[in-house]
Amino acid sequence: MNIITTMLTATALAATTTLVSPAQAQDFIGKQQPALKSDRLTPEALWAMGRVGGFKVSPNGKQAVYAVTYYSVKKNKSHSVLYTLDLATRKSQQLTTSNKSEVGATFINGGKEIVYISAESGSNQLWKMNVDGTNRQQISDTKTDIADFLFSPDGKKVILVMEVDQNHSIQKNDADLPLATGMVINDLMYKHWDSYVTTAPHPFIADFDGNKVGATTDMLEGEPYECPMMPFGGVEQLAWSPDAKAIAYTCRKKVGKAYAISTDSDIYLYDIATGSTRNLCKPADYVAPAIEEDRSLKDQAVNHPKEDCNMGYDQNPQFSPNGRYVAWSSMERDGYESDRTRLCVLDLKTGKKTYVTEKFESGVNEFCWSNDSKTLYFTGVWHGKTNIYQTNLKGEHKALTNDVADYSLLGLAPDGKNLYCKRQSMSAADEVFVLPLKKNATAEQLTHENQYFYENLTFGKVEERWVKTVDGKQELCWVIYPPHFDPAKKYPTLLFCEGGPQSPVSQFWSFRWNMQIMAANDYIVVAPNRRGLPGFGMEWLEEISGDYSGLCMQDYLSAIDDICKEPYVDKEHLGAVGASFGGYSVYWLAGNHDKRFKAFIAHDGIYNTQQQYVETEEMWFPNWDMGSAPWKKAADGQVQKVFATSPHLYVDKWDTPILCIHGQKDFRIEYTHAESAFNTARMRGIDAQLLLFPDENHWVLKPQNGILWQRTFFRWLDKYLK
Repeated sequence: MNIITTMLTATALAATTTLVSPAQAQDFIGKQQPALKSDRLTPEALWAMGRVGGFKVSPNGKQAVYAVTYYSVKKNKSHSVLYTLDLATRKSQQLTTSNKSEVGATFINGGKEIVYISAESGSNQLWKMNVDGTNRQQISDTKTDIADFLFSPDGKKVILVMEVDQNHSIQKNDADLPLATGMVINDLMYKHWDSYVTTAPHPFIADFDGNKVGATTDMLEGEPYECPMMPFGGVEQLAWSPDAKAIAYTCRKKVGKAYAISTDSDIYLYDIATGSTRNLCKPADYVAPAIEEDRSLKDQAVNHPKEDCNMGYDQNPQFSPNGRYVAWSSMERDGYESDRTRLCVLDLKTGKKTYVTEKFESGVNEFCWSNDSKTLYFTGVWHGKTNIYQTNLKGEHKALTNDVADYSLLGLAPDGKNLYCKRQSMSAADEVFVLPLKKNATAEQLTHENQYFYENLTFGKVEERWVKTVDGKQELCWVIYPPHFDPAKKYPTLLFCEGGPQSPVSQFWSFRWNMQIMAANDYIVVAPNRRGLPGFGMEWLEEISGDYSGLCMQDYLSAIDDICKEPYVDKEHLGAVGASFGGYSVYWLAGNHDKRFKAFIAHDGIYNTQQQYVETEEMWFPNWDMGSAPWKKAADGQVQKVFATSPHLYVDKWDTPILCIHGQKDFRIEYTHAESAFNTARMRGIDAQLLLFPDENHWVLKPQNGILWQRTFFRWLDKYLK
């Protein structure tokens, strides 16, 4: 997958002012406050909201720079704008007015200047400007677009993430056939997420004299691997040592089939002076055991080493301020992308590894060190809420927040007295907050990007509801009610089916699968934390693996049956909707719902599990979740349960209208699943629609496609549930 697709043309370093031409001003996409026809959230209002991005605090702690991305439905594109925030007065000031996006902003030169990425010169390069936005200057001139960057603590060097050719799986075509579009493919992982793999991101080191980035050195020169790891990794997967003499980085040093079946990434330490690299996760003499490649690695020798070898995902290293420790997020088992993420701390002096979040029964998201190198702060989900915690090196942890919200960490204040974070909920998009690190402190909101919408729209109540499951356990469900809810009325009700399959139904805000916009259309929504979701202990999390059609499906039915006990639920007008594994859930429920539902919507779902096994690119996923390949049979001749209970085997019982949605650039779950489901429904005489997006992947990212998605979604539901 390419991080950047536009190649650099030769350009000279140039200085500009902040003056904007009329053409630029016309093309500029900024803050929007559209006239609202009512107090109900609409797709148009949702896409008009700003999306708060990266946030960096100046070295003196007095101000911050952050990005906000805006979307234009008319122009069908987005634009990122930089703001500064006075941390004393809490006032924000728009910093950039260019028609080119500015991203990745951070402070240099003691906080006197800001560096960012812009394509103003025709390619993505580093630029700098004064903190008031004046004296914009291009400071890099690389042959390839810069995707991300990270300055050393002393400001004298910088890591640049750029693409290099990668021809392991897809070989280069003959030089005399420059217009040939065919691809000769020799191994797996020739495609990833939404792109064909012809390049890989590499980290490059360059000197920086304060005005210009010097020549670059590829840290992975000649290696066919990726760093950061695709498809979602960024510069957080690299870290400078405090003395700027070493870099810790994340890498899965595998290609082709070996990459496709393994999640085993490691943390490496690169010595800048010598160019040497050592693996911090495994002994120098480690030799991986032979494996059976078409079945789960769960019980194979690779996941039962004699010593701790960090066999799963290890990523996002951070040095302690004193340089003695490196911490990173670590999964224990190879081949399991949803394993619990632990916080591993390596003592560089002794070589001892300590897992300091073992007493926290869920996984770690982001983390950062305290200034004294004795404490780490992290976020994690528990009971459908993502809060902030701290732990010491002994593993003694405590919660710092306990909000009905989802927090993500942005970093520690320079003086170590405050944490900066983003906070969202089912009723509010991300905004920046500050959490004072003192007893009984509460997080305070710093940005108010979307205040206009919150002041002029009415959102529905979000309620926590616990439901008894078929095996006597308790299941947390979120119930979202329509605005101006009247319990004397009856409302059509939607069952929301989560994806992942092991992603939490926490207090997330989505710009598409948005709970409040469903409620705004006068639907009650019940969103269960069914079997397989994190935040309820490992037993609950792992009960889904190999059993897609088991208790997790019964959990869905328990949730909808329980909410139907309420007099305000219209039991004759129930729908079920979901994406990814949620789409699988809808397809499975379509043949097993016993006439509960009157309408279905499945987005990017698995219709045929056998088909999914041989079509997806990340083979570790079906191996672990499905148990083995469909051609591997037990002694009695039976295939794995997940294949024997595939949704497509129940189409003889389909009796309910269904809308199938899919992106044709989705390589995780191919669009052929939606086409197969749609064709099946039509052949059986069931009303069905198919919404295909030729230019979208596992998500819908383009504004006009997003609006079309929302309109089609509610037209379908309204047709059958109202």
